[in-house]
Amino acid sequence: MTGTAPVPFTADDYEDRMDRAARQAADAGLAGLLVAPGPDLVWLTGYAPPAVTERLTLLVLAAGREPVLVVPTLEAPDAEKATGAPALALRDWTDGKDPYALTAALLDGRGRFGVSDNAWAQHLLGLQQALPGTSYVSLTEALPMLRAVKDAAELERLAAAGAAADAAFEEIRNVRFSGRPESEVAADLAALLHRFGHSQVDFTIVASGPNGANPHHEAGDRRIGRGDMVVLDFGGLKDGYGSDTSRTVHVGEPTEEERRVHDLVREAQEAGFRAVRPGAACQDVDRAARAVIADAGYGEYFVHRTGHGIGVTTHEPPYMIEGEERPLVPGMCFSVEPGVYLPGRFGVRIEDIVTVTEDGGRRLNGTERGMVIVD
Repeated sequence: MTGTAPVPFTADDYEDRMDRAARQAADAGLAGLLVAPGPDLVWLTGYAPPAVTERLTLLVLAAGREPVLVVPTLEAPDAEKATGAPALALRDWTDGKDPYALTAALLDGRGRFGVSDNAWAQHLLGLQQALPGTSYVSLTEALPMLRAVKDAAELERLAAAGAAADAAFEEIRNVRFSGRPESEVAADLAALLHRFGHSQVDFTIVASGPNGANPHHEAGDRRIGRGDMVVLDFGGLKDGYGSDTSRTVHVGEPTEEERRVHDLVREAQEAGFRAVRPGAACQDVDRAARAVIADAGYGEYFVHRTGHGIGVTTHEPPYMIEGEERPLVPGMCFSVEPGVYLPGRFGVRIEDIVTVTEDGGRRLNGTERGMVIVD
């Protein structure tokens, strides 16, 4: 089961994204944007180089100017096939030539530029040497909301990724947990994500018993036993957009305390979700979820932010954390995932992806949030 293929993005979609990015850069006081291979380049142009390479590939965006993609000559044929290619100019360079001189000719020699976070230091230093009057700032710092507000087609893909992750959970809850290593259950989860249409699995956390108190535990050789609480946190990319969901299951009947803590986290997650509405600050979501846990006396055991944005990567701005006063806008998508982690004992986390609507929020995950008993 992989579902219906999404409507493809068009050259016009990518042209609009590049134009918006260039205008936002100008509004932020930047001379332009320099985008290296990675999620930003794919989102802006539809182009992903065929392999990681030391050869310079760079998209140059500036308001009022045609976008230019600098590429090695041997990769130009692939770049020309990208969906967004009709909306930009290609400038290729051959081995033995200076790609920094070629790129420098496209830039304001005294400008300040936003640079995608994953640009190689080698390339940035090469540009600085060619244009010593330029300066640079990371794209996440300069334009953190560049990809944050999703259009209808993007929301459709995120919803499909969420539904695929839900289908994986509905299957995994029926497998045997007791007596098996965490790593085996994690492998089952990864296979299910692929089965339900994911092209990439980013993480499959299976944290049993005391390992559940580590929010980012890597599934290992510990054998899951009866009486264990098990945190499941898994996701990846489907049709280029992310999934990320967490559910906490129990092997056999839970104790009264385990059930109480699970109910508490579920209540906190519901409070965080109900705080989602246009105009609310990102920190309001964190505050709402955190207050429930703190009021119950477990505040010191909620050790991470309440949520993170999701899109063409599984973690991106905005972040639901104290101090983030940026307002929520319809089309933003992020996780709401409070947790309680009791060292040496167990942990509980419940997570949904939520999108901001015109009058509140909508969950993109719909599986059972109450206690699920597994064998």
